[in-house]
Amino acid sequence: MRRVIVIAVTAAGLAGCSSFSMDAFKSTPPTIQVQLDSVPSGADAKTSLGPGCKTPCSVAVPAVDTGFSVTYTMNKFLPATVPVQVTFVPGDFSTPASTTIDPNPVVAELKPAGPPPKPVRRPAKPKKPKPPPAAPAGSPFPNPTPPPPR
Repeated sequence: MRRVIVIAVTAAGLAGCSSFSMDAFKSTPPTIQVQLDSVPSGADAKTSLGPGCKTPCSVAVPAVDTGFSVTYTMNKFLPATVPVQVTFVPGDFSTPASTTIDPNPVVAELKPAGPPPKPVRRPAKPKKPKPPPAAPAGSPFPNPTPPPPR
């Protein structure tokens, strides 16, 4: 009698599931370790897949064929984004599956965020030189000694 009750309860539990999905039998995608670093170190690094850390560090990300990017941020530095390519080669009976990451480690060089550029000043127009004074009236020759520069 006990077996009949156990089977009936199990059947009733399965019958109560209106949507049965094969997703429960799928394996989770494998994760891969990615080394993250920056120059200078101490930047916040965040992957487009979610995980992040403070450099230098290592994060575990799902092995996706599409690739991802890593964005680095740090106070007083411009942000930088580095694309990462992930190549997954499925295994067969003789070789295991492999995943390659390019680049690994993922390194970004952050550039300082300097002060805003100063406006460019136009050079002043050069002054036109004054014409020399005219010769005294009645003299057929020009003034032999020019006046001293001012």
